[in-house]
Amino acid sequence: MYKPLSVFIGLRYLRAKRQNHFISFISLISMLGIALGVTTLITVISVMNGFEKELRARILGAISHATIQPLDKPLEQWQQLISDVNTREDVIAAAPYIESGVWLQANGSSGALVRGVNPAYEASVSDAARHMVSGELTDLRSGEYGIVLGIGLASRLRVGLGDRVTIIAPRLKASPFGASPLMRRFTVVGAFEFGEYENDTGLAMVHIEDAARLLRMPEESVGGIRLKLVDVDSAWWVAREISQQLEGVYRVRDWSQERGNLFQAVRTEKTVMWVILSLIIAVAAFNIISMLVMVVTDKQSDIAILKTMGARAATIMRVFVVQGSLIGIIGTILGVMGGIALAQNIATVVPLLEKLFGFALFPQDIYYITELPSDLRKSDVLAFTAMSLGMSLLSTIYPAWRASRTDPAEALRYE
Repeated sequence: MYKPLSVFIGLRYLRAKRQNHFISFISLISMLGIALGVTTLITVISVMNGFEKELRARILGAISHATIQPLDKPLEQWQQLISDVNTREDVIAAAPYIESGVWLQANGSSGALVRGVNPAYEASVSDAARHMVSGELTDLRSGEYGIVLGIGLASRLRVGLGDRVTIIAPRLKASPFGASPLMRRFTVVGAFEFGEYENDTGLAMVHIEDAARLLRMPEESVGGIRLKLVDVDSAWWVAREISQQLEGVYRVRDWSQERGNLFQAVRTEKTVMWVILSLIIAVAAFNIISMLVMVVTDKQSDIAILKTMGARAATIMRVFVVQGSLIGIIGTILGVMGGIALAQNIATVVPLLEKLFGFALFPQDIYYITELPSDLRKSDVLAFTAMSLGMSLLSTIYPAWRASRTDPAEALRYE
């Protein structure tokens, strides 16, 4: 099979046994360094993708993808609006809601967000019904003044099923003794656990009609509608387009505005980790430079002979580019194989390590996420592969250029 001269010599240099074993050692270290760097980068970023995916699923299970809320008055004729919205292809479901910050009081007290929901609609826009740890969401019935609490909030209030909780709303009503806040006693009929701190410790649900009575809202009116959409990343634009088709002024919010800082922090952390772990590959690439410089020094006489036989500078340069690049290619392939294998089996590897060393990485009494999630993405693997190959190729340029500048007469003077 035909091989260009530079490829043939580069492969021969890579396979040949050297008298200088230190050069072979550095070549091996460079290859293993690149493999370790790529493996670590793929595994860590896949785990961070898994955390982001898990976090998004838990948060979006409790909050809506987007909300549309009138600014000047409660929303009336919401049934027709929901019917119209559900005909859109980019909307999965819509549900009415009322939301207000309140103060809850029982055996303890805590501020919280109370959300009035209609159980018949709520199951279509949130996962609340699937995360009930006691009672059912359908236990919320109009006129019975039942309340479902987050598991952390119930713990703060020190209440269980059947206990009474007083809701104090931040609105005033006139009385013979002056203005007093709106309040009503509710009975605990259930508790939920989304596995996300803010929802589990700061959210309570009541029937939407009971919430309307508590807040003195007009009959058959709601605070707004919640949307579940096909594409969560376009939530704000879809909600804004719907609101523009309605009469009046509306406030549009999407999930990224409610939890945007959290997801931005995760993305920033992932970017920083990407940069830090890339330095492992960069160090291995510097080792390739060191190795090639020593090879060029060791092969001065060979380079001089090739030049006297008519080899051009470009041919000499390609010899060492091939040799260095092959080290990077082999290291990258090993790293990609190791990274994919580890990322796909991280949920099996971590429990084995925990059992072997006798520790729990994520104790259940401390962390909401007790397993190490992983989300291996093809785009990440391709990006890391390209970066590793690029660094390896760039690291060969200077030593190869040095080799191409060798003066045959000077190199053979003392031979």
